[in-house]
Amino acid sequence: MFQNAYWTMFPAALVAYGVAKFLLPSVLKLISEAGFVRPNFRGDSIPVGAGFLFFLSALLPTGLLLFIQPEHYRTTGFIYLFVLGSMTLLGMADDVFGSRADSGLKGHIKKMLRGELTTGGLKLAAGGLMSLAVAVAISHGWQQVIINTLVIALSVNAINLLDLRPGRAGKGFLLGVMLLFLGGWPAGDLIWAVITAGALLAYLPTDLRAGAMMGDTGSNALGASIGITSVLVLPEAVKIGYLLFLIVFHLFTEKYSLTKVIEKNKMLNYLDQLGRN
Repeated sequence: MFQNAYWTMFPAALVAYGVAKFLLPSVLKLISEAGFVRPNFRGDSIPVGAGFLFFLSALLPTGLLLFIQPEHYRTTGFIYLFVLGSMTLLGMADDVFGSRADSGLKGHIKKMLRGELTTGGLKLAAGGLMSLAVAVAISHGWQQVIINTLVIALSVNAINLLDLRPGRAGKGFLLGVMLLFLGGWPAGDLIWAVITAGALLAYLPTDLRAGAMMGDTGSNALGASIGITSVLVLPEAVKIGYLLFLIVFHLFTEKYSLTKVIEKNKMLNYLDQLGRN
């Protein structure tokens, strides 16, 4: 599918990279002047929610694709922007209005069952409904609807779980994109993850040196890109395997500290530290 469209992947990523590189200083300045700063893990106050840049940077390359090759990208391009924009907005609400008192799926679900709404719970519910709506639109049969809904929703949260140290969520996303190419090639819809990767690469050095936090705004956007690309490009058997991995990963992180596991493994710790000051 879209075999005549592979040549657009690198230019699309390059446009996203260029837009992100150009906008990054202005976005960080806007966030800082608005007072949306938060202490990072070292206690330094830095801009939070800088991942808004990913959605902004995806608009131009996606718009160009819709204009140049509407026969290939009209439907999936709008779906990509809808998923990316929805999760960016929900992540931003969590960054701006959220409390760090409750974390993890279990904590937010418990609050919701008690009738208390947290921004994390709002993100969980609204993100789940968004995933369901998209799954219904692109799936064939109720089994596929369930699988695609869970893949999108859990992909979003999986990248969010990684965003505890500078650069970790970005590295996890880039690894996910490489695996998507292994599992989904030669699907043309891989371009949506590629566009987001282009924007991320422009921002990642800033994240690695702890100059800003992408926040839930950014980690949700990255997870949304992985999720929507996965359901569009992966064969059904591979998609089910990926879903099983996501379920195991979430169960593991509810019980164990991911940071401690990484610190105890030499290879994982090396990759985690790579590129940081």
